[in-house]
Amino acid sequence: MAKKKVRADSAATATDGVVPVVGMREPCPCGSGRRYKACHGKVEEVVETTRPFEGFASECDFVALRELVPSATAPLTLRSDAVSASGKPAGVRRVTLATVLPMAYPALVRMDGEILLGLQVNTSSGNASRDLARVLAIALDTEPGTPVDVPREATNSLRLQDLIDGSAPLDVTVHTSFDFWSDVKDMDEETRASLDRASAYAHPTVRLTSVDAAYWCQIGEKEHLRWAMPVPEEALLNAVARLDAAGESSLGEGTKLVGMFRAHGIVVPVWDLPLGFGASACEAPAAEFMSRLNAALADSTPLTDAQRRARSLLTTRQVTLR
Repeated sequence: MAKKKVRADSAATATDGVVPVVGMREPCPCGSGRRYKACHGKVEEVVETTRPFEGFASECDFVALRELVPSATAPLTLRSDAVSASGKPAGVRRVTLATVLPMAYPALVRMDGEILLGLQVNTSSGNASRDLARVLAIALDTEPGTPVDVPREATNSLRLQDLIDGSAPLDVTVHTSFDFWSDVKDMDEETRASLDRASAYAHPTVRLTSVDAAYWCQIGEKEHLRWAMPVPEEALLNAVARLDAAGESSLGEGTKLVGMFRAHGIVVPVWDLPLGFGASACEAPAAEFMSRLNAALADSTPLTDAQRRARSLLTTRQVTLR
């Protein structure tokens, strides 16, 4: 369990007016220069569950969509025994996972009954899976055409795994904008402004097809590959250290493994890529790296001195999300 210290005054004001709600990764409207999630979007101090999406076939994609990808959607399938917050059987409903929703709503119910479930929202319980399940259960009882706003003090014992069938991989669609929110012609001025803010802040992102849960992105004048891997941290560190010591940890000329970070119990290695490299050029090298990694994971011999030094360097490389 990891403790995350956050501020209790998420609804506080930084100026004379109330700070409006925006997407968690957008700049905070208070003008601090920090992301909303790190400023006025902070919630009470909570204890975070280590792996809230454990058990889903696409656990790594859940983590990537929550932490890395600006705009993406994926259809979800309700379990046959899923029930709403009022205890009614959920029945057959269209549910779509979305990275960000307008005004940072936890969920929206479209006029046709489809539920959009927002993934990039702060948790109040410390368990993202339970918070998402609470929102979805309430959304199942919500009238069409209505945003879902869940009180922070609401409690819930269900996990998202109790409502969603996670046995099949997610069918992720990465978008270049946020027009999937609704038809542009139907947006009011406030929603349009929220969409424009989110679109201006989003960076180009592409999900690779040759391997799972790997996302190319360009942030300003830099390109990266960020790859969420379902491998226990110690085993992954040892395997990557073997490759690094052998000069086999890159994805090709001009690329470099710069470090790793943890998110929701999943380790995410990050590579720097030369500007202009592009997502398509990552496909074959990523598949080849996966083959080398599998071989390294199968190697149970003790690490050599060079490999231990490589491992020590890997553990000291701190990668910061931007």
